[in-house]
Amino acid sequence: MRIGILSDTHGRLDSIVLEIFQGVDRILHAGDIGGEEILEELRSVAPVTAVSGNTDHFPLVSTLKASEFLEFQPERIVLTHQIGHPERLSQEASDLLKEFRPTLVVFGHTHSPLNRVVRGVRFLNPGAAGPRRFSLPRTVALLEVGPSGGVQVQFVPLDETSEALFKGGTW
Repeated sequence: MRIGILSDTHGRLDSIVLEIFQGVDRILHAGDIGGEEILEELRSVAPVTAVSGNTDHFPLVSTLKASEFLEFQPERIVLTHQIGHPERLSQEASDLLKEFRPTLVVFGHTHSPLNRVVRGVRFLNPGAAGPRRFSLPRTVALLEVGPSGGVQVQFVPLDETSEALFKGGTW
């Protein structure tokens, strides 16, 4: 299964994201969406599961949960916006891990791409797909879930500046 992952669009969805996500089976948006129109555009490519972020407001937040649990055998995925840090989880994130026992946690909020395994759980932040913040690259991620286990993650920079930042690891 191939999954497109993004976060922190903050009301901006570049057409290149739709191109990158062509052919994915599912799209996960880890919050700070900015408006229903972003989700509508993403739905034109594949089914979307999204959670609300700390900057999302009514009416969007009335239709979204703070976290979602998905299972794409054999992966068990928790999708949420804020976790704290993989090594120092917020109480809410700790509670989600205890309740769902995920193999993968997809989150956003920090705008910084991250793919790290901590205590047997993969933590994946696709970075921010919206307006550039700080000196971070603008990225999305593609996730390949194998039928017998294991995942492959590919970060995709959204512009030349982001590509240089991402490859240079300067953020």
